[in-house]
Amino acid sequence: MDPEDRPRPRGDAADRLATEDLDPYSQDELTARIAQLEAEIARVTRHRDAAAAHRAAADALFGKKD
Repeated sequence: MDPEDRPRPRGDAADRLATEDLDPYSQDELTARIAQLEAEIARVTRHRDAAAAHRAAADALFGKKD
């Protein structure tokens, strides 16, 4: 099984973020948190796009694997 086909492991950072109690945070803290998460989304998107471009270049050079 290719690593990208494997399910995301439980207990990783995304799972912990999704289950964290947000009640203790003030509105300002929540706004700052949203900005940090949006920056992280942009970083991950750039990495994904670069990986896709790298994969497309490899597929073009060596032929696509099935």
